[in-house]
Amino acid sequence: MTHASLTIVLAMLTMVGALGIDTYLPAFHAIGADLQVGPLVVQQTLSVYVACMAFTMLFSGTLSDSFGRRRVLLVSVIGYTLTSLAAALAPNAQALILVRALQGLSAGAGLVVGRAMVQDLFKGAEAQRVMATITMVFSLAPAIAPILGGVLQSLAGWRSIFVFMALYSAVLWVICQRGLPETLPPAQRSPFHLRQIAARYLESLRQPAFVLMILAIAMIFGGLPLYIGSAASFVMDILGLPETAFGWLFIPLVAGTVAGAALARRLARQVAPAKMLRAGMAVMLASAVAGALYASIWPVRIPYAVLPLMFYTFGLGLVMPAMVLRALGMFPHMRGLAASMQSFVQMMTFSLVSGFIAPLVFHSAQLIAIGHLLFLLLGMALWAWAMRIAPPPSLPPGGPGQPGAAAPMAPAASRPV
Repeated sequence: MTHASLTIVLAMLTMVGALGIDTYLPAFHAIGADLQVGPLVVQQTLSVYVACMAFTMLFSGTLSDSFGRRRVLLVSVIGYTLTSLAAALAPNAQALILVRALQGLSAGAGLVVGRAMVQDLFKGAEAQRVMATITMVFSLAPAIAPILGGVLQSLAGWRSIFVFMALYSAVLWVICQRGLPETLPPAQRSPFHLRQIAARYLESLRQPAFVLMILAIAMIFGGLPLYIGSAASFVMDILGLPETAFGWLFIPLVAGTVAGAALARRLARQVAPAKMLRAGMAVMLASAVAGALYASIWPVRIPYAVLPLMFYTFGLGLVMPAMVLRALGMFPHMRGLAASMQSFVQMMTFSLVSGFIAPLVFHSAQLIAIGHLLFLLLGMALWAWAMRIAPPPSLPPGGPGQPGAAAPMAPAASRPV
């Protein structure tokens, strides 16, 4: 498998979990009507999926450290295929919630193990470039999935959306079975001993800088679940658009992320990560403030309601590859576990925000925008704290500017973000 095709396959694996979220959002009203339940019950089919996906993320990286990346991925993808078919056949809301929980348990490995494979194969600036490329491809899911879901819902009903998820994962399983290489040789694997695994988790939790970094990433990302969890109400009730118009929300989100990740990839070898982080966070802060002011002062209309989100996700795409790699770089001897911890915290935040906070604010664009801004401010404060106490990242051989070398970061005491 070539470098380019491997990157695309890894991006497709990371998209599995996102498809289970974004594709069926336009069908929320239809699911409630068909199964005769209210919007809060339908909302739980999202939050339970994300919570179980987060739980799986906590262990899938560690399992791949012990049993190999490829085996864990193949098992998870076939599980996702089967549970997607079961969701399409769910007779009532209770069954759908149960199956969505099982689907979530099968969805978490792609993102975690895919990131660990990048760390296995690439170092320094090259790893950042590959991660940015994966982010660009992965970001297509939130743009395409809701539009596709709206079309499937209007043509064949909400159950066809889960059939599509099953077909996607089945094709992906065949591709992985035939061509995906194992990136962690047996000699480099960690023995699967529960006591040692627990000790490694405790080791990561005893590093305050790592904990602060993954919390900061979760908070900076955490404002978006307010919009995603409120998508049906925001698009159809607040903006007054039909179920096929979810692209008005998700295309700007994705366009910003892809543009930011593309710029991050282009600048990976020329610009220090700390400088890129400061620029990206400045863009996010300005756009979040603008969004909150707009929603508080003027009537919410298209396209102005979503333009601040596009600039926010541009900043997010700019900073996320460097932030994730900086956090995972704290534990080079257990990358899978570090990726699991980071993904678990991020997705559990998604679950809690979409399941418990979004229902409190999804009737008001102003409350959604203000909540989004507050999450960003908290994340920026946590990252600044982490940078003050974190040890400086080590540079790979070759120094800055050489292929495979990370760009230098300022000494910890002088890094405000």
